Amino acid sequence: MTAAESVWSGDLLDLDAYLARTGYTGSLDPTVKTLRGLHRAHLDAIPFENLDVALGRGVRLGLDSVQRKLVTERRGGYCYEQNSLFAAVLERLGFAVTAHGARVRTAGPTLRPVTHVLLRVVVDGTEWLADTGFGGLGPLEPVELPAGTPTWQGGWAYEVAEEAGGVRVLRSLGPRGWSDLYAFTPNPLYPVDLVVLNHYTSTHPLSRFTGQLVAQRVTPQARYALLRDELTVTRPGAADGAEERRKVPAGELAEVLESTFGLVLAASDTERLGALPAHRLPAQ
Repeated sequence: MTAAESVWSGDLLDLDAYLARTGYTGSLDPTVKTLRGLHRAHLDAIPFENLDVALGRGVRLGLDSVQRKLVTERRGGYCYEQNSLFAAVLERLGFAVTAHGARVRTAGPTLRPVTHVLLRVVVDGTEWLADTGFGGLGPLEPVELPAGTPTWQGGWAYEVAEEAGGVRVLRSLGPRGWSDLYAFTPNPLYPVDLVVLNHYTSTHPLSRFTGQLVAQRVTPQARYALLRDELTVTRPGAADGAEERRKVPAGELAEVLESTFGLVLAASDTERLGALPAHRLPAQ
C-alpha cells in the first residue's frame, strides 16, 4: 500500500514497536488466523482507559500521538485511539479495513448518539467485526458478521444480529440471555470523522468519560471494570448479582491500576484521579 492509498496512516506505523508492545510473534500474512492473533494480543497488552480525559487533558488521534501513548509510553486508550491504531496495523499488513460508527445499547433501549467506533475487516470475501476499543464488554477476537452464528471466546459468547435498514447489532450472552452491546450501519467513517466524535466524548460534560475515571479489560477468565472508585470483576457464567465489587481507596489506586490494568502513572496524576468526585454521571 502506498502513502496515497493509506487511510489510517499504516505506512507511517512503527510495526516492530507495535509487535513488541503486544507480544505478537505469529504470521503477518493477511489471513483470518493473523487477524485473530493480532486482535487477542492487542487486548492482552493494551487496556481500555480514559485517564487523560478524566485529568482534563486532550486526546489526539494522529498516528504519531496514538503510537506514542499506547505503544511507547505503554498506556491504554478508548475506542478512537485503540481502533485507530489497530486499523493502521491492519492496513499496513494488507487487510481491507473500514471503520463504522455505533450507538451503544448497554444502558437499555433509549436511542443514543453515535459515540463508538468499530472496524470491519474483509478477509477472503468474509466480513469480520474487529473491535479492540470496547473495553471489558468487548470481544477478545473478531466476530464473523453474517448474523445468527454465536461464537465463544474463552468463557464469553458473542453474535451479530440484523435489524431493518441494514443495522447490525453486536450482542453478548449474559446471565439473563443475549443483550445488545451496540448497533451500527454499513456507512464508513474516516479519521476526520473520529476527530469530531472524539471532541464530544472527551470534552462534553454529559459524556460518561469526562469527570470520572474509567479503566477496563477483558480476559478469557474475567472482565475487569474500574469506574471512579469501584472495581468490578465479572466471571463467565456468574449468576445475576454475583460480580465481585469493592471500593478502591485513593491510597490503593496506583496499585490497582498497575496490577489489574498494567498502567503506571506519575504519582501526581494518580493523586488527582483519586480526588475526583465520587458521583455517577449520565452515560451517553
